[in-house]
Amino acid sequence: MKTLSSPLRYLASLLVLVSLFTFSCKQENKVGETNLLYGTESKVWKTDKETSATGDKVAQTSADKKTELRFYANGNFNMTSPAQSMQGKYTFDQAAKKITLTPEGAPNSMSFDVMNLTKDEITLKAPDGSQMMLEAD
Repeated sequence: MKTLSSPLRYLASLLVLVSLFTFSCKQENKVGETNLLYGTESKVWKTDKETSATGDKVAQTSADKKTELRFYANGNFNMTSPAQSMQGKYTFDQAAKKITLTPEGAPNSMSFDVMNLTKDEITLKAPDGSQMMLEAD
């Protein structure tokens, strides 16, 4: 078997590294399957970071850090913070990468683009362009 000459071996190695880097970068904005949202029965998500519509980092208050959003497999959600709580129904359109929260007794629903959904993190983008990054508890 003939071995590759040094320049060809270098080029092949470089192509492999570029391919791996490209693949890993694409994983960051991946929207996975619906069950990643709620696990087996329910899953708690905690606020990690927020950005404004212009992309600036929003400082997290102690109340923000204690906010929890729980999604249930049956289509219900609840959100709790030191200041308030809210529960209702949600729909997740995985193909369209959209989640809609409809709080109980509220006249309007809230829709977000799902920018990233993995077993450990979710990024939601509001219509105004602001984003919230949450981590699985």
